[in-house]
Amino acid sequence: MLHPSYTDLMEVVNADVEPGEKPVVNSRYSIVMATAKRARQIIDGSEPMVVDGIDKPLSQAIEELYEGKVKIISDEESAENL
Repeated sequence: MLHPSYTDLMEVVNADVEPGEKPVVNSRYSIVMATAKRARQIIDGSEPMVVDGIDKPLSQAIEELYEGKVKIISDEESAENL
């Protein structure tokens, strides 16, 4: 079993969303894509933000997301920051 669960991760990511606003993620697919992208960054040499004895990049990426150290941004937010 995956810990934290997809539901737990979605709650953490959407925690800052005000009632009535569109959630940042609304599917498992979004969570999977975000963690896979972060894991690839770690594999390519990016420094992990958690060092709790976790040695696998995907596990590190999941833990970073769960602890709120990585933020998922929408395509609209990404375009605004360019």
